[in-house]
Amino acid sequence: MPPTGASILDRLKSYYTREAEPAVPLISTASAVALLVIYTLVYVLPFYASPTTRPSPNLSRDAPSVIRARIRSVTVSCILCSIATFVALSSVKNGTPVRALHRMGYFPFGVEETVKGLTLTAILFLGPLFEAGCVEGEWRNWIRLRGLGVATSGWIGWRNIVAGPVTEEILFRSASVPLLLLSQTSNTTTIFLTPIIFGLAHIHHFYEFRITHPHTPVIGALLRSLLQFTYTTLFGGYATFLYLRTGSLLNVILVHSFCNWMGFPRVWGRVSAGETVIGPDYGEGKRSEDQASKPASDEDKTAMEIGMKYLQSATERLLYSASRSGVIIRSRIEGA
Repeated sequence: MPPTGASILDRLKSYYTREAEPAVPLISTASAVALLVIYTLVYVLPFYASPTTRPSPNLSRDAPSVIRARIRSVTVSCILCSIATFVALSSVKNGTPVRALHRMGYFPFGVEETVKGLTLTAILFLGPLFEAGCVEGEWRNWIRLRGLGVATSGWIGWRNIVAGPVTEEILFRSASVPLLLLSQTSNTTTIFLTPIIFGLAHIHHFYEFRITHPHTPVIGALLRSLLQFTYTTLFGGYATFLYLRTGSLLNVILVHSFCNWMGFPRVWGRVSAGETVIGPDYGEGKRSEDQASKPASDEDKTAMEIGMKYLQSATERLLYSASRSGVIIRSRIEGA
C-alpha cells in the first residue's frame, strides 16, 4: 500500500530537520480498547456461567455463597488478564519483566503517593470526616483502627472494601491502562475512555436487580443503573487520573476502598454534635444493594422514589437538613 500524504510529509520533515521519525505504536488505540472490552467480558461473564455465581429470584448477589464464588472467579480473571498484559509489555522493544511490572504499578509501592492520593480524596469528605471524627470524637477509634475488622467481618463488607477494590483496580487500571499507553493514546483520552468501560462493567447489575426484584418498576431499575453507571464512570476517571499521576497500584486500591467505605460525599447540611444530618447509615459506605435498593412496600411510592432509594443520599437528606435548620439549603450534589 503506498504511503499516505501525512507519512510523506513526516518523512520529508525528518529528512530536512534531522529529526527522528515518530515511532509507530505497536498496537492501535482501537485494538487496546478491544482488549479492554475483552478483559471486561472475562471479568463479568463467568458470573453467569455457574449456578453458584448466577443470581436468581431466591438467591441474591449478596448471599455469602455467591460472594465467595464470585471472588474466586474474579481472582482467576484478574490473574489471566494481568498475565496477558505482562507478556505484551515484556515482548515490546526494550521491554523487560521488571519494566512491565513497573508499568503495571506493582513497584515501587508508592507509599508517599498513596498518602497524597488519600489526602486528596479525603477533601471530598471533609464535612463527614470532621463531623464524625472531631465533633463525635471518632478519631480515637480511627487511630486504633477500631471498626475496620467489623466492617470487613461480613462477606458484603469484605467484597466492598477489600475484594472489589483490589480486583477492579488490578483489571481496570493495572492491566488496562498500560495497554493504552502502549498504543500511545494521550493521557486525556485514557482518563476519559477507560472509565466508560469501567462503568459499563457495572451495567449487568440492572439484570441482576430485575431478577431479584421483579416487582420493581422498570423505570426505577433503569434509574438505579443509570445512577450507578454515572458515579462509577466518574470515579473511574478519577482513579485513572491518580494512576497516571502516581503509577502506584496501591494508591488506587486504597482510594477505592476508602470511597467504598465512605459512600457518597455529603456537600450540604449543618455539622451537629447531636443527631447528625448524615443519617444513621454513616460508615456503612457501599452497603448491600438489597438493603440500599429494597423496593418500598407502600403502593403510593413512585418508581422515581424507588430508583432514588438506592442512593439515599440526595433529596431525603437534603430535605431533612432543611427541616432541622429551618432554612432552604442551596446545594450542588456531586457524584463520587
